[in-house]
Amino acid sequence: MSRVIRAALFQTAWTGDKESMIQVHEQAVRDAAAQGAQVMCFQELYGPYFCQVQDPQFYAYAERVPDGPVVERFQRLAREHGIVLVLPVYEEEQPGVLYNTAAVIDADGSYLGKYRKTHIPQVRGFWEKFYFRPGNSGWPVFDTAVGKVGVYICYDRHFPEGWRALGLEGAEIVFNPSATSRGLSGYLWQLEQPAAAVANEYFVGAINRVGVEEYGDNDFYGTSYFVDPEARFVGEVASDKESELVVRDLDMGKLREVRDRWQFYRDRAPGAYSPLTAP
Repeated sequence: MSRVIRAALFQTAWTGDKESMIQVHEQAVRDAAAQGAQVMCFQELYGPYFCQVQDPQFYAYAERVPDGPVVERFQRLAREHGIVLVLPVYEEEQPGVLYNTAAVIDADGSYLGKYRKTHIPQVRGFWEKFYFRPGNSGWPVFDTAVGKVGVYICYDRHFPEGWRALGLEGAEIVFNPSATSRGLSGYLWQLEQPAAAVANEYFVGAINRVGVEEYGDNDFYGTSYFVDPEARFVGEVASDKESELVVRDLDMGKLREVRDRWQFYRDRAPGAYSPLTAP
């Protein structure tokens, strides 16, 4: 009998202040759990997408991971509702050492670890090098109550190496929380992640926020989705304008079916790739 995981994504607009934004996400956890969701991921950064400007006031959004107040609040929620959470957060390792991070919390509320965004853009409207150091976490895969979960964050998705590293570590679902705007990446959004799911033979959950925020003119277009290892969307793609909770059933038996058909991991030739690893 196939193992089915009920998984959730939450896309939403910036509420205008940190506390109300956190409360919206807390309610989304309750709503997802009420629909039977066993694992859930949020969009990149729980607050505004402040990287549209370069302003040191936003360093104040960073907190320790895991012992910061936001992570601790969601640990309690995970434990209360028995749900695995992938929680993007602005992390302060120490003053002046800041990362774009996702904490992974198991269904019993325990902190399993973190992924730090590796590839950091610095282009108009996405001034991320002002806020984040490149991640140094490698490509962890977390052994959760629902199975093996990996995380890639936004700009990472343009780089195939991390996708493959997650697959080699046994990932069954990879979540890609993002903040990406209309007119910039729309032609890639429904191409890259399905292609990564096919090439690496796992499910991908892609999350993007919605709306225009007061810090710039980026128009975030939502359209969050789950895609299976045959590049098929699982259910409908979410709205491109409205907040939405996406809950889908993922048939994990599809992984065995696809991997038995296409032996991509068997037929790799890593020895031939060494020139590609040169700087």
